[in-house]
Amino acid sequence: MESVGIALILLVAVVLSGTLSRLSPVAIPLPLIQIALGVLIATVFGAGVELQPEVFFLLFLPPLLFLDGWRIPKEGLFRDRAVILELALGLVVLTVLGVGVLIKWMIPSMPLPVAFALAAIVSPTDPIAVSAIAARVPIPKRLMHILEGESLLNDASGLVCMQLAVAAALTGVFSLTSAFGTFLWLAIGGIAIGAGVTLVVTKVKDYVSHKLGEEPGSQILISLLIPFGAYLLAEHFHCSGILAAVAAGIAMSYAEQTGQALGVTRVRRGAVWDTMQFALNGIIFVLFGEQLPKIISGAAKVVTETGHMHPAWLLGYVLAINIALGLLRFAWVWVSLRFTLFRAARQGRTMYKPHWRLLAATSLAGVRGAITLAGILTLPLAMNDGTPFPARDLAIFLAAGVIVFSLIAASISLPFLLHNLELPPEPSARQEEDIARIAAAEAAIRAIEKHQHALGQGRTDADIYSDVGARLMELYRRRIEGSKTGDDAETARMMADVDRRLRLAALRAERDEFFRLGRTRVVSDEIIRRLVREIDLAEARYNLSS
Repeated sequence: MESVGIALILLVAVVLSGTLSRLSPVAIPLPLIQIALGVLIATVFGAGVELQPEVFFLLFLPPLLFLDGWRIPKEGLFRDRAVILELALGLVVLTVLGVGVLIKWMIPSMPLPVAFALAAIVSPTDPIAVSAIAARVPIPKRLMHILEGESLLNDASGLVCMQLAVAAALTGVFSLTSAFGTFLWLAIGGIAIGAGVTLVVTKVKDYVSHKLGEEPGSQILISLLIPFGAYLLAEHFHCSGILAAVAAGIAMSYAEQTGQALGVTRVRRGAVWDTMQFALNGIIFVLFGEQLPKIISGAAKVVTETGHMHPAWLLGYVLAINIALGLLRFAWVWVSLRFTLFRAARQGRTMYKPHWRLLAATSLAGVRGAITLAGILTLPLAMNDGTPFPARDLAIFLAAGVIVFSLIAASISLPFLLHNLELPPEPSARQEEDIARIAAAEAAIRAIEKHQHALGQGRTDADIYSDVGARLMELYRRRIEGSKTGDDAETARMMADVDRRLRLAALRAERDEFFRLGRTRVVSDEIIRRLVREIDLAEARYNLSS
């Protein structure tokens, strides 16, 4: 019962953090509020949560990485693949080597493999934390897509590098050739298993649904189980469960494009996954805050091992690591931009040269978050011989300090750097949307013509089908004409916006009346729930189109 009570307290703290974030007059990052609530829980309730690294890793990382792979915009990922790969792979390797050597130089008592493990786990970035910081200052879409793509890949590369470093710390043996071979096996095997699990499960699921019908609750539960299945299967074959979860998510996004699932399943599943993401990210940071007093205490005890007697040196280490991360990231972004401009000039292309503030924003947007925290908490408690893992508390504290410092630095600097910044031109999504709407309207007209003839054939009231079909087709033809012409297109968009606003007002009025009828017992609760569900789905549709 104690564990159930702790889980409920953590969830209440996550809910409360969202409320406090909205009430705050200044843009305080949500993760910082959740960390503060965790510290408060530890202060009030005393006894801390005993975290088992393997269980913590399994519960939190697979679903978060799976969802990142599922929802990341693929067109942005492929368009900026060169930049994303440079940041997600090249910068991670540079960070592991550069920051790892710096940590070892500053803290000679920390074993080199542990220093590299710490450097590896602070290399992944967290776009969710960035979007929380910049909620009141819009981040350029293309920059956000690059950050999302980088985060998706550097989560995997950073965590795999950490696993290799931890293995070297446990065994005391490290071979570059062996590490490279292990990395290939981890990566290729993990990706293949993750994609394979998703494809097999979705094929079986679609076959069963086609034969027996689709039940939304089962479909949602299957989507929740896929990342755990991919992760556990990959780990069973000593591959990367992390990459398996990411690959499973990317494969899921392509499987979704077959359109096999019912609309109601997609709506309910999206809500469940949004809740899951919010809860897991929040619990990670609340747990971090709850563990923070114990982490600080443990780090203060081992700080004397570094050759310094005062715990204040811990803050100096955190500051030095953050400065190193920022300088390495800025240098890498600058060199990458110069290389891209040089390559474009050789090909005869003219490219937009971004302002230095955009480069600085890209560097400072490399905020560390949930993945770094989840990864560092999975450091082993003991070595293979049973002795305590060296400098574990100190490594956890330094990673935690990097997270907090990067959140604060980004929340202060990003609004300034992005304010009134002239941004590089981005490809317009309006033209693509118009093409899609025209094609969909033409397909709808063909379907209406086909079905109205089939439904009305041989009936005495066939003219009813013709009249209804004609009215529907006229709506679609007006959409097509409005999308094809210049001024008319803008007028059509304005009319669509007015139509959306009026429909939303009408839907709210309908729903209020349904609730009134339910309260006065004029209509049964069962019927009211069904009618309100229809209104909610329609309202969600019009809100999504805004």
